[in-house]
Amino acid sequence: MKGFNAPSGSAHEDIDFHNYTMRQRARMLYMAAPMGTSAIKTNRTNVVGVGLRLKSRIDREVLGITPDQAEKWQKDTEREFSLWASDKRACDATGMNNFYGLQQLALVSWLLSGDCIGIVKQRKTTQLLPYSLRIHLIEADRIATPTGYGLGTSLLYTTGKNPDNGNTIYDGVEVDSSGMVVAYHIRSTYPFELGAALRTEWTRVLAYQEHTGLPNVLHVIDTERPDQYRGVSYLAQVIEPLLQLRRYTESELMAAVIESFFTAFVKTEASTEDMPFNPVNEEQEPEPRNPNEYSMGPGQVNMMNPGEDVVFADPKHPNGSFDKFAEAISAQVGAALEIPSDLLLKKFNASYSASRAALLEAWKAFKMRREWLADDFCRPLYEVWMSEAVARGRIYAPGFFSNPAIHAAYLGSEWLGPSQGQLDPVKEITAEILACSEGFSTHEQSTIRLNGGQWDSNVEQLQRENEKLDGKSPDPHQSGGSGGTLEGPQEPQEGEEPAEGDNNPHNPENTRRRGAEALRSLVLAEQIKQSIKGGQTNETNQ
Repeated sequence: MKGFNAPSGSAHEDIDFHNYTMRQRARMLYMAAPMGTSAIKTNRTNVVGVGLRLKSRIDREVLGITPDQAEKWQKDTEREFSLWASDKRACDATGMNNFYGLQQLALVSWLLSGDCIGIVKQRKTTQLLPYSLRIHLIEADRIATPTGYGLGTSLLYTTGKNPDNGNTIYDGVEVDSSGMVVAYHIRSTYPFELGAALRTEWTRVLAYQEHTGLPNVLHVIDTERPDQYRGVSYLAQVIEPLLQLRRYTESELMAAVIESFFTAFVKTEASTEDMPFNPVNEEQEPEPRNPNEYSMGPGQVNMMNPGEDVVFADPKHPNGSFDKFAEAISAQVGAALEIPSDLLLKKFNASYSASRAALLEAWKAFKMRREWLADDFCRPLYEVWMSEAVARGRIYAPGFFSNPAIHAAYLGSEWLGPSQGQLDPVKEITAEILACSEGFSTHEQSTIRLNGGQWDSNVEQLQRENEKLDGKSPDPHQSGGSGGTLEGPQEPQEGEEPAEGDNNPHNPENTRRRGAEALRSLVLAEQIKQSIKGGQTNETNQ
């Protein structure tokens, strides 16, 4: 270990001083290295997808309301929130994205740059835009310590002091004497931005509003060390292997292209000016030819001067071990990024069990980042929106501003994103049926896991469809078997056995019966497999 010199200091020295360089390298690899692009976009697709949707979960016991009243309030609130969230003019200060597009943008910016800042702004309301709330996403580069506040002379020395109050500023994040974040310093331009104004203006934004305590700044960040106020790029730990793999890939690609060329060199003592070979790219304007200049290409013929010769090395490309080497590197990169290599490469050649284990392991990380995004971005913004909606009288929430417990009860929420999906739908849906029949899961939880839908909406839609069918069966999966009216078997009462021929999947008794049958079938199938394996083992031993 004598030559292993690994100096380390505070989080500010190790992170803030090097963040500018790490951001540039991470962004370049995201744009130029396919595996880096896959790592970021795989997170975007699985963590956010088309957007995290609000599911209101108020605490009706604290509020003292009935389940029906709670359900109605939640649906009304979700509908009102969608009025603001679905219109890009209503929620985005730049007018470019709706709330769900802002979630994608915040996640990608967070992963690439280490953190992302959302500034809460206000605009004038109109008849079609009843809310003044807007959110403006600021990239990490624009959060920096103002010029002249720094304690050192280098541009990369990011720690400074606020001369007005003596607070310390760590790379644009101002903290008080106790270490609490109190403000953010935002510059009007990017560092070294071409075409920007000659003078950079700085704005100090309080982290929280003085009178209401609501957030002014939404800071999306994943901290890894105590006293850390700025984030590290998601690709930081794999920058070097990604860069080297990109170089190796480019070298192999270029070698394969050169190997595909068929170029001939003709040695002659005669003049090379009148040789009967057609020049390459004869439609282009002729350029002065250097006597020492030759080119290679498909079917190319070069005339050489007397006494000249060319000896080719045999590179043996493409390299037969390239694929295995790339997969080995991707496995290490995926381990560091918490994405299995088959998901990182979108290459699924393993068994069902191995693929499902890899997907489950990846989804632990995806769900974790989804909760972080919801906690840092969605829920604080939902609180600001709810405060405005209640204040404007568009949502009725008595006690919202006067009682902290009631305030928190109204703000209960879940943010539902894309589901994990199924590798084998039959097995996984059967497992959900068994979980529901035994009380290990609810219908709503199973619906979210299977397709990200809403069980309540599904039931309402099924009721409307059944009314339209007027008792007729459109397919064998409905009651009555193969069609016709449902005059025969009726739905059994609680505790009774279902009538013969009744196949209605929405009948609770049928659900329990089918769950038990599925469980017995799985047990029998497993016993048969074990018996077959045991017989084969005995034959081998004999």
